[in-house]
Amino acid sequence: MKKRLFYLLIILGGVLIQACTTPRELRYLQGSFDTAALRNVVYKSQTIQKNDQLSIVVYSDNPVATARFNQTVGATAAVNIGTAIGGEINPSSAALPSGGYLVSNDGNIEFPEIGRLHVEGLTKDQLVDLLNSKLADTLLKHPYYSIRFLNFKITMVGEVNRPGMYTIPSERVNIIEAIGMAGDLTFYGLRNNIMVIRESNGQRQFGHLDITNPAIFNSPFFYLQQNDVVIVDLNKRKVSANDNQLIRNVSLAGTIVSTFAILISILRR
Repeated sequence: MKKRLFYLLIILGGVLIQACTTPRELRYLQGSFDTAALRNVVYKSQTIQKNDQLSIVVYSDNPVATARFNQTVGATAAVNIGTAIGGEINPSSAALPSGGYLVSNDGNIEFPEIGRLHVEGLTKDQLVDLLNSKLADTLLKHPYYSIRFLNFKITMVGEVNRPGMYTIPSERVNIIEAIGMAGDLTFYGLRNNIMVIRESNGQRQFGHLDITNPAIFNSPFFYLQQNDVVIVDLNKRKVSANDNQLIRNVSLAGTIVSTFAILISILRR
């Protein structure tokens, strides 16, 4: 009888374990790790892609001479943006309001006095070098520039509390910060296999991040880039959680009651 009682207790324990999640499964950066080895920040500069919106403001020793490079062509910009949204090919980009430039489907912008510049794939520093090669010591003396991404955004979907598209003003965000902006992962979020989809230079890349592993700091996908899509998959418990809540609770209660009834019957013998 004791052996049968022992087996029944094991079954009951298994039922209860299946209904629970251990705290370890929900923790970030599990285990001890070498902080010295992970001290250096691995950060890749953002590169310009098709359909990016760039703010380029030019300065120099001569404000009057510089002014012509900071024109905004609002009406033309509106036409080009409308064309792009309509799904047709936008042959070239024009200046957007507030000094912004829409990168065309060919990876170009139309810059005042210079004309067409191919900027796709360049970092902001490389774009500065390109502008200097066209402006410095010819059209302007000692030019310098303020360049920003106006549409730096990421998309968070799946098992996060606030899925959606997020605009990043600082142009720099890592996966942990992004999860924080999205209200953290849900109870059912799969923490060891988060997918990052990235498009760069006409190629689509897929990265997988394990936020329970401290080695995540060295991943090229730890710092997100503009237009990245982050997908948090569901764990196995979410599949069962999709069942009707009432039915699930009744089933669990029935199992426990039945088990206890068997135990009581055995003990009375």
